[in-house]
Amino acid sequence: MKKIDIDIAKAATLQGEFYANNKNFNITLEKIFSRNWQFITDDSKLKENKAAFPFQFLSDLLPEPLVLINNEGDIRCFSNVCTHRGNILIKVPCVIKKHITCGYHGKQFDTCGKFKFMPKTEGMQNFPSIQDDLPELAVAKWRQFVFSSLAPDFKFEELIKDVEERVGWMPIEDFKFREDLSKDYYVKANWALYCDNYLEGFHIPFIHADLNAVLDFNSYDVETFKYSNLQLGIAKDNDICFDLPRESKDYGIKIAAYYFWLFPNLMLNFYPWGLSVNIITPISVNETKVQFKSYVWDETKLDSGAGADLDKVELEDEEIVQQVQKGVASRFYKHGRFSPTMEKGVHHFHTLISDFMNR
Repeated sequence: MKKIDIDIAKAATLQGEFYANNKNFNITLEKIFSRNWQFITDDSKLKENKAAFPFQFLSDLLPEPLVLINNEGDIRCFSNVCTHRGNILIKVPCVIKKHITCGYHGKQFDTCGKFKFMPKTEGMQNFPSIQDDLPELAVAKWRQFVFSSLAPDFKFEELIKDVEERVGWMPIEDFKFREDLSKDYYVKANWALYCDNYLEGFHIPFIHADLNAVLDFNSYDVETFKYSNLQLGIAKDNDICFDLPRESKDYGIKIAAYYFWLFPNLMLNFYPWGLSVNIITPISVNETKVQFKSYVWDETKLDSGAGADLDKVELEDEEIVQQVQKGVASRFYKHGRFSPTMEKGVHHFHTLISDFMNR
């Protein structure tokens, strides 16, 4: 695909066909998603020793069967496929009593993925070998959150370090998951188009009247890092904001929200009440699943400020993004240009997509 110019003043956006072409979509699965880190779960499901959490890497698009296992506090990730005949080993979250035992022919593995036993192996030559162990994959834990990757192109620390440096003063590991405040949405638009919309505040005065009333649009700013970026939501007047510690880089600024985006498809939205984790999962070239997971820090602040009515903001975003999906598929649309002041986040995203797609 065409490279995106690193100079935003000269650059054009991704071609419309990127969002509407099945071939491009399929290439992104291998070139972008398989090479990057994905949010898997929080550690509440892995507290006990030998607790196991099975999952598929990217739903039905990259449906690699994997399992997270707590080995005495060390969370590791393994293939969830028996190395004998390919049976799925662990089907539901559980605590492994002794060994992982395949329900097909009884092959066993320990919780470090090493082969332990298999019945009826008399006469086998060169057995067991390293091929009888479960393949191990990359895994990383940040505060209470667990991430994994099929074949990461970079270390997890490069993805998360700027988040930790900026908001690490919060007790994020103590935030409590609230299922009643969490929700899944289905958007008839390409996953990257949904991210584009998130990555700029340009549209806020036109699409989000209520949000615009509590944010200072004129103070909008974006900071870009290597694999992430940050949009700062500045509170208007006396609207609710963070009580920042003196050591914070932002001390003295009325921060209403920290909107962190992590390449390629994760948003970490910090509000005075806590954190909204948004996971953007592609379903097809023009359909996307958006998961909102709410982790509450201070319940008394839930109904005020920039994080007060996330459902309303989401539905407003969905409406405009679904319109744009139809537009970028037009034979007459080629690409657009970036606003140097308002679309730095989108430009950063497009350069990363361009880099990975051209590797």
